[in-house]
Amino acid sequence: MSPIVVIGAGLGGLATAIRLAAAGRDVTIVEAEQVPGGCCGTANTGEYRFDTGPSVLTMPDVLADVFAAAGEDMESVLPLRRLDPYYRLRYHDGSHLDVVPGEDAMIEQVRGLCGAAEADRYRRFRALLGELFAAEWPAFIDRDMTRLRNLARPRVLARLAALGGFRRLESLVESHLTDARLVKAHTFQALYVGLAPRQALGIYAVVAHMDTVGGVFFPRYGGMHAIPQAMAAVAEKAGAQIRYGVRAAKVETGPGGGVCAVRLDTGERLAAGHVVVACDLPRAHAGLLPETAYDWRLRRPRYSPSCLVLHFGLDRRLPGQAHHTLHIGRQWAATFAALKEGRPQPDPNLLVTYPETDGDAAPDGHATLTVLEPTTNLHGANDWDRLTPQLENRLFRRLADLGYGDLTTAPRLTFDPPAWARLGHSAGTPFALDHRFTQTAWFRPSGVARRVPGLHFAGMYTAPGVGVPPVLISGKLAAERVLGTSR
Repeated sequence: MSPIVVIGAGLGGLATAIRLAAAGRDVTIVEAEQVPGGCCGTANTGEYRFDTGPSVLTMPDVLADVFAAAGEDMESVLPLRRLDPYYRLRYHDGSHLDVVPGEDAMIEQVRGLCGAAEADRYRRFRALLGELFAAEWPAFIDRDMTRLRNLARPRVLARLAALGGFRRLESLVESHLTDARLVKAHTFQALYVGLAPRQALGIYAVVAHMDTVGGVFFPRYGGMHAIPQAMAAVAEKAGAQIRYGVRAAKVETGPGGGVCAVRLDTGERLAAGHVVVACDLPRAHAGLLPETAYDWRLRRPRYSPSCLVLHFGLDRRLPGQAHHTLHIGRQWAATFAALKEGRPQPDPNLLVTYPETDGDAAPDGHATLTVLEPTTNLHGANDWDRLTPQLENRLFRRLADLGYGDLTTAPRLTFDPPAWARLGHSAGTPFALDHRFTQTAWFRPSGVARRVPGLHFAGMYTAPGVGVPPVLISGKLAAERVLGTSR
């Protein structure tokens, strides 16, 4: 069996490596940083530790399946806890909605905020979300989309159409729910796939199902960065070798056009019969990959919006604060229009994360707080040296008005689009390509290079796309393609 090199120890690369190593293959992971994680990173300032990547973990069974492939029980290597509430949504009129576990409990939350009639509508809408998810998951999300014929599933497509999956997301939700606050609670997730609710297809209502019905989870110890740490440990236990602090410089091909080696920035050459690229794909095409790996789908990439993220170290606790709080602004439609036009949002919706149970992230009696404001990516005509301080100052005022106090002197780390670009993210966005129809499923960059045998891809640039569960699935699909070949 020929050796395999995985480029990138992010979630996609680690998910690939675990399955391949567990199958007995010779696997080496090459990671430029000194720790695993990729986008699911970590950073410190003083005594405070922050998760610098995804803060929302859904579909834990997908993660458990990765560990199970290597014979490991997730509860033993990475115990999780279910958040309650999953989210707290605070609206500009002073009302709020807690998204909580359990259908009956959630219906009561809706009844208390919106009334009995809307609660009945919500019960029916919740069932619709389940039907959409049941149709999409096996057919298009948890499925290899490297061949066009895999997209041609007439019965499933007809079922999705009947359920409203090809309507616009906002229109679909508004046809079932009438309270604007409840509509927003089930359409803000469109930004996860880089689109406005009026632009995203109804099929992305499955994202609302994943977090409002399936639930949101968090590691019991070590924050979100504990996920790649646990995965890296399992990969090594299964036999994979991880090379930290070295960068892949070139994927080399042999006389037949297939991959034969990966050359490192140290000059070392790693022989390989398969290479799985699990890093920023447009940057990989800018020198790492052979020209024959070109994918027409990246000819005119459409990137997701980016974000301004401020991580604060607090000298106090926030009693009663939910783990995730979404503050909804007054100008709902205008915020999405501004992003589309490449302008700062006039009244942004804010995601505030308060990981109180991450016990060693802050000293006793202290805590951390992370605030995310969506922004345009670097393709917008903005002077970020000027704009970032302006957005920070506005954010300080907004947080003070929302009851978080004066945070101007608190220890903090700031990540803006230029910072994301310095970390290796194309267009200065950590959310890769958006999920418009022409960048979804088979239309998303392929998981395999047709003209370069042995070259595969995993991560958020490939199908199924952005988010922790899709990236983990991309690793599974890449491993299955490798194991299904004779190289």
